[in-house]
Amino acid sequence: MRVKPTVLQDRYRNRGTAYTLEERARLGITGRLPAAVETLEQQARRAYAQLLQQPSSLHKYIYLNEVHDRNEVLYFKLLAEHLEELLPVVYDPTVGEAIEKWSVDYRDSRAVFLSIDRPDDIRASFQSLGLGADDVDLIVVSDAQEILGIGDWGVNGTDISIGKLAVYTAAAGIDPDRVIAVNLDVGTDNEQLLNNSSYLGNRHARVDGRRYDDFITRYLQTASELFPNALLHFEDFGPSHARRILVENADNYRIFNDDMQGTGAIVMASVFSALKVTGGRWPEQRLVVFGAGTAGTGMADQIHAAMLRDGATPDEAKKNIWLIDVRGLVTDDMPDLPDYQQVYARSKSEVGGWGDGEIDLLTTIRHVKPTILIGTSTAHGAFTEDVVRALAEGVERPILLPLSNPTSRIEVMPSDAVPWTEGRVLMAVGIPVEPVQYNGVSYEIGQANNALLYPGLGLGTIVSGAGRITDNMLLAAAEAVAGQVDVSAPGASLLPPVANLRASSATVAVAVAKAAAADGVATKSYDNLIQAVQDAMWDPVYRPEDLEDGQ
Repeated sequence: MRVKPTVLQDRYRNRGTAYTLEERARLGITGRLPAAVETLEQQARRAYAQLLQQPSSLHKYIYLNEVHDRNEVLYFKLLAEHLEELLPVVYDPTVGEAIEKWSVDYRDSRAVFLSIDRPDDIRASFQSLGLGADDVDLIVVSDAQEILGIGDWGVNGTDISIGKLAVYTAAAGIDPDRVIAVNLDVGTDNEQLLNNSSYLGNRHARVDGRRYDDFITRYLQTASELFPNALLHFEDFGPSHARRILVENADNYRIFNDDMQGTGAIVMASVFSALKVTGGRWPEQRLVVFGAGTAGTGMADQIHAAMLRDGATPDEAKKNIWLIDVRGLVTDDMPDLPDYQQVYARSKSEVGGWGDGEIDLLTTIRHVKPTILIGTSTAHGAFTEDVVRALAEGVERPILLPLSNPTSRIEVMPSDAVPWTEGRVLMAVGIPVEPVQYNGVSYEIGQANNALLYPGLGLGTIVSGAGRITDNMLLAAAEAVAGQVDVSAPGASLLPPVANLRASSATVAVAVAKAAAADGVATKSYDNLIQAVQDAMWDPVYRPEDLEDGQ
């Protein structure tokens, strides 16, 4: 027997048990639901109770996806009400485990899949959605080459884009019906996937070079032509591509790379707060980045931009930035330096007296006396007691940002760094940690979570209609995040908690929209910008229009 499809199969309109008896009759679903008529709040309470019964974070991830597949409003109601608890479930770290099993567990997907083997299909793939030029605000795309520290996962990385969009909606009210998740399937070098009969992506090695570049160009051209108002968010691209794509296209497209710009800006927020404590100026800072990939270099770029804004020349700013990778301090005589490291490579003659061969972290710190030390290396314990004490000997209030995650990869735990510096350290980390008790002071350690920043940045870009993302918009977002904490008390956190992300994102959005207007890239203006941001934020509620158009 073939059962007639109903509105209950439409994830965008389905209300389930919230339909009144009259609505059920009008929509032709009489008898298809239990007798009780519930509110959205009652449905959310039941769903949360069911969620708590799941035996693991991965099971919770799967359960939430099932809710999303049948009732979008209920999904976001649940996520918004428990965002701090569920962020690690719908995104990092649980999404990494889900990605590894994605092809085996495949059921359905809300994404658009674009294959490098069929570039002519890009336009048709987007057009299959039936969306017009004014219907899309945001597109998140990934080629899944560098997924959250687990590497290359090909088409399995699709849920990275979907998870990012979920956070945009829950944290900043980006309308979920006006977003698109995209996977760029350019192959994979993951032999585990290529030899797995269940793998659903292209079964060949990653395509690189001219063919890859042409594919990216075609994606950008087509997406921006079909959806000219959309912010094009790039996520988890490999180090050989991420920075280059951003630099080459930032002036021509409304493009944003969270791994570089978002991570860099949240670091900026931490430093903005720390400088309120130290009283220092940006041009006076000396920065060492340990782990000079695209994320670490993106942080250096943002701090470089802040130095320029505060009066430094480009050369003066670059002279205050040192990068360290697996080969030691990055110097201009190293062979095969990536383009993103070349900008900050130190002259070999400048550091020639620091020792023979590789110049390590401890040696660099002793010579540079950095005011800021950032860790993005994923090398657990790399910031040893000798390193941290040397940092604290160089300046009175060292700014220490070990950002690698999860816990097994962090460079140093605050519980060690605080006593090693006699409580003088100013810290933020990449993982949630408990306060550190030392000498009668409770040190609150903020989590440098990008979710504090990119949802509000996206919302501000959408509201302002900004034609591109400027450095000043990123700096404004960072300052807005930092402005939400009071650092005057001993042991105060440098960053706000993620518990109230929606209000935080609105504050960031207003600051970003103002910066867009000041930079001349905004295309929309408002008599009351604060109200305009509030009006733009989608709420997870059942809407009258969802009952229209019959079945």
